[in-house]
Amino acid sequence: MLKHFPVTIKIMALVLLLTSSVAGLAQNIRGTVRGKVVTAKNEPAAYVSIGLEGTTHGSTTNEQGEFSFRAPAGTYKLVISYVGVERVEIPVTINAAQSTDVAQITVKASQSQLTEVNVIANSANRFTSRISNDAAKIPLAALENSQSYTTITGGLIKEQQIFSLDDALRNAPGIQKLWDATSRAGDGGGIFTQRGFVTQATVRNGIAGLVTNTIDAVNLEKIEVIKGPSGTLFGSTLTSFGGLINRVTKKPYDVFGAEVGHSVGSYDLSRTTLDLNTPLTTSKNVLLRINSAYNYEGSFRNYGKTRTFAFAPSLSIKASDRLSFLLEAELYYGHAAAKPFFFFYNSPKDMGPKGVTEVKDLGIDYKQAYVNDDITMYSRSTNYFAQANYKISDKFISQTVFSSSNSFSDGANPFYYLVNDATAQLFNPTLPATPTGHDYIVRGDQTTRNSKFAAVEVQQNFNGDFKTGSLRHRAVFGLDYQYINSNQVFLSGTYDVVRINDKNFDYAALNKNIVDAYYAANPASAANAFTYYYKKNTYSAYLSDVVNITDRLIASVGVRVDRFENKGTYNFDRVQVNKPFSQTAVAPKFGLIYQPVKDAVSLFANFQNGFVNPDVYVNTTGQSITPKIQNAKQIEGGVKTALFNGKLNSTISYYHISLTNTMRNVPGSAIFAQEQDGTQVSKGFEADIVAAPFSGFNIVAGFAYNDSKITNSTDPNVAGRRPVTAGSPYLANFYLSYRLSETAVKGLGFGLGGNYGSKTYAVNSISEGTFQLPEYYVYNANVFFDRTKYRFGLAVNNLTNTQYYTGYTTINPQRLRQFVLSASYKF
Repeated sequence: MLKHFPVTIKIMALVLLLTSSVAGLAQNIRGTVRGKVVTAKNEPAAYVSIGLEGTTHGSTTNEQGEFSFRAPAGTYKLVISYVGVERVEIPVTINAAQSTDVAQITVKASQSQLTEVNVIANSANRFTSRISNDAAKIPLAALENSQSYTTITGGLIKEQQIFSLDDALRNAPGIQKLWDATSRAGDGGGIFTQRGFVTQATVRNGIAGLVTNTIDAVNLEKIEVIKGPSGTLFGSTLTSFGGLINRVTKKPYDVFGAEVGHSVGSYDLSRTTLDLNTPLTTSKNVLLRINSAYNYEGSFRNYGKTRTFAFAPSLSIKASDRLSFLLEAELYYGHAAAKPFFFFYNSPKDMGPKGVTEVKDLGIDYKQAYVNDDITMYSRSTNYFAQANYKISDKFISQTVFSSSNSFSDGANPFYYLVNDATAQLFNPTLPATPTGHDYIVRGDQTTRNSKFAAVEVQQNFNGDFKTGSLRHRAVFGLDYQYINSNQVFLSGTYDVVRINDKNFDYAALNKNIVDAYYAANPASAANAFTYYYKKNTYSAYLSDVVNITDRLIASVGVRVDRFENKGTYNFDRVQVNKPFSQTAVAPKFGLIYQPVKDAVSLFANFQNGFVNPDVYVNTTGQSITPKIQNAKQIEGGVKTALFNGKLNSTISYYHISLTNTMRNVPGSAIFAQEQDGTQVSKGFEADIVAAPFSGFNIVAGFAYNDSKITNSTDPNVAGRRPVTAGSPYLANFYLSYRLSETAVKGLGFGLGGNYGSKTYAVNSISEGTFQLPEYYVYNANVFFDRTKYRFGLAVNNLTNTQYYTGYTTINPQRLRQFVLSASYKF
């Protein structure tokens, strides 16, 4: 197995070596410093990071606002600092082998503001987030959550000069991009694989927030990659059997602040950003924050350009000491040329006399767009959110949330069929009479014609933190309603057959005028339009309780009851083609945590459930079949750490997922028949490490192995084989960052990162043969100079200019080397 990832092994060995050096800090005789932090209202400030400036020593307050950590003897400044909160500095002298008590520290902020407090000291583990409000729908530290998840912080995103959620996910182990965003209404966002199953980024702050073009990073506070089937808390429409991607957005704070930035780079990149925050009243009860970005970029190909605009305002209103509101919007607009996708029209084994098994056998021109870049698609995603929080008592809180997601797309989306020469001749009889190779592609298109997709979610949560006897409960009871209205229209066409690699051919001659003329001659109708016209309702109730049996033993239990209603599907003429149906699902979950070292090491295990209500399908006899509910069960166990005062954070886990009632396409079927049978078993191992071994140096590293197979299927064509949706069996990521401290160039830093993906199947069956995309090693580097008022950065993405591919059932070339230069000024 090791031969698949030699570089990964070296990286992980380096990580372990560097993190073990933290233990060397104990060579000095240490003392203990302890104290308590409270908010402006004299309430305990929980989960606040606090540390000794210029050192690697610090800790995080517990739920009572208390902290305690050890450090070498000496005189220091104890520091807490946060954007929008007055910096707190407390002189402290630590004596060897003694405890030093610090007077109570008050920070001028509310507990909600302090959720993401960071220490402004180069020692801090800058890329960790101690608490999540969304992963369990109640505030929980990672060591208290029996489910594994990875957090990608806003600080990491900013340091790496990442501009999209898609690129930010390179920092999470076990998740891999399969498709770039197509921008099609309803389903056009980037497609990823996680734990063997396809997923998309459809969750925002724990509820629905669909974006169907590339998600801009300008409004991201952090990203949470939540692992495994999570139907109990998130239902069936927002998550996949492998997990979900939750984006946590920036929120208003109570002082004026602004940052403007501009970036330029390879492929005509030009990007302008704004982050503006201001109180709107003198009492600071009404706060406004606006994040916005305009992005223009060309392509590493000879044609292709993208223009996007993101605008995300948020308004916070404190109506009283008990009642507050948060109103938010996300407006994303895109106008882009398509990124080439290559499909197999003929199976890989039928591509020429000997077939093909690797990309290098196909002759694809990596830098060729194959069409003119005036063939574009316009896309729009407009999301609106409203949240009301009401403090019922000191122990119970009510949260009411409304979400409205709307997407629209109109325009062409070219793609290409890989064909053998015999098939090419069927499309164009003037081609050579005795073809034997695979020298051609068919240029096709799937146009969306004024497609619309709307989703509404209303959610009511009651959160409690209370005791029954000696047991502490942190519970949530929720009611959820989701409504989906899909009006998606697709038109398909094929334009011509051309050689796949002809240096003298003008591929750009296929332009917008030709596409428009084709569809003018073939207008949409029930005969040739492929539609997704349907309405769906989902009514849910869920309950989850995290119980502290002791201060080290934590159990959790939860259940969801879900009522799904499909109102039927319709063709282009609004004639019903599938009748309505309803289904009820029950999704339980259980978890257990034991901390052998309090607040430092957690042993965890969970049982989780996920489910999906598939659409009506057509079997091989042409009969419409109401599907069975697909159900996934996961068993997972592992260990989480927050050692050395939080400087070595890790999650190591093993999981086993079993999915029943899998759907499969029937090969060779002229009516696109499907069958629902068999099981997919997905199991594997994941390791996630975030460490700060010494002052200024930070490490993010991860490794994942996944073994997925179709089992118990009645179709021997795919039985026992890895599904193409599962991606690479081996994935690895790392990022090393060093920031200089206490020097004339304080704020200067350097970063180096990379990703590895082993070979992955684009095709894998007996009838079609097997075709694997090659393994890849992709490296990124950056240098930055970050000061209080300004920041400069230079990043190089795909440092070694590697040609690599992603895809499932397809072959998708990825971006070559790109230089990015950024500057920003903070007011």
